[in-house]
Amino acid sequence: AQWRLHPRTMPLQMNHSSQSPPNPTIKSLLAFLSAQCSTAVFIALFFTRFWLVSALYAAWWFIDREKPSKGGRRIHVFRNCIVWRYMRDYFPVTLVKTAELDPRQNYLVGFHPHGVLAAGAFINFCTEASGFSTLFPGITPHLMMLSLWFRFPFFRDYVMSGGLIPSDKESASYVLQKPEGGNLLAIIVGGAQEALDARPGSFTLLLKNRKGFVRLAIQNGTPLIPAFSFGENDVFDQVKNPQGSWLRKIQHCLQQIMGISLPLFHARGIFQYSFGVIPYRRPIYTVVGKPIPVQKKHKPSEEEVDQLHEKYLNELSELFEKHKAKYNVPEDSHLEFI
Repeated sequence: AQWRLHPRTMPLQMNHSSQSPPNPTIKSLLAFLSAQCSTAVFIALFFTRFWLVSALYAAWWFIDREKPSKGGRRIHVFRNCIVWRYMRDYFPVTLVKTAELDPRQNYLVGFHPHGVLAAGAFINFCTEASGFSTLFPGITPHLMMLSLWFRFPFFRDYVMSGGLIPSDKESASYVLQKPEGGNLLAIIVGGAQEALDARPGSFTLLLKNRKGFVRLAIQNGTPLIPAFSFGENDVFDQVKNPQGSWLRKIQHCLQQIMGISLPLFHARGIFQYSFGVIPYRRPIYTVVGKPIPVQKKHKPSEEEVDQLHEKYLNELSELFEKHKAKYNVPEDSHLEFI
């Protein structure tokens, strides 16, 4: 990789080779689907002569059940796996640094937008494909994920290997309260619900009434960092589902039942570019902003939370406006908070 500085805003970023690896679409698809197959494998093994593997894993699973909420279990070999570099080069994905981070301090990053699959969040914070450890030396990244997924066999170990932890207060506090510092906790604030608005050209963020992450930052005295991933919404098209439509009502209903949203997305195929579920090859630039200082208070008032939340929105909007021209966002496009 080569280092480069943008002459206007001077963000530090990794510039990777534009040469694509062979069959990147297939490799990217396999990376997305491999974890979903783990539960089926666990069940299937019970009906084979290898049933003992699943039985022993079930015992280990019970003993190790608290590990996800205790910072997880990252595996550096997994984070450096070559398949993630294939995925990075497929779009490609670039991590952009705009400020130095003190490794003696913990940080809470708000990641926006969710997109359909949050590809930028995964590649940048759960792998070393975009050079996180080089850009932010001494900082250990963690990304929060729906707690539901940590209840599935094998899959829980798979996601923990990259630094994913459950999206609950206990897990977040464990990471942010490390006295030695050096931890970065990334939260996709809009969550799965925001994925229902993910489509090319959309800059709508489900953030207006999302204040739990702000309260968490105050309770732990953790600086807040806004991060915007340009291009995150551009890698898939989505069936129109405006607010109030029958499709949106069904999607909201299913989300309340299952805890996950089901956007009807489509993009390209493996051997043709007209229709399919393979994401488009469109660049993603995740720009990490500067830290917002936060004063620690165990029981912050609603007014204190609202003030910091408003400041966060302003910093996020400023980050977006400052960088949008470089990443082909129209001048008349602005963030919309709902």
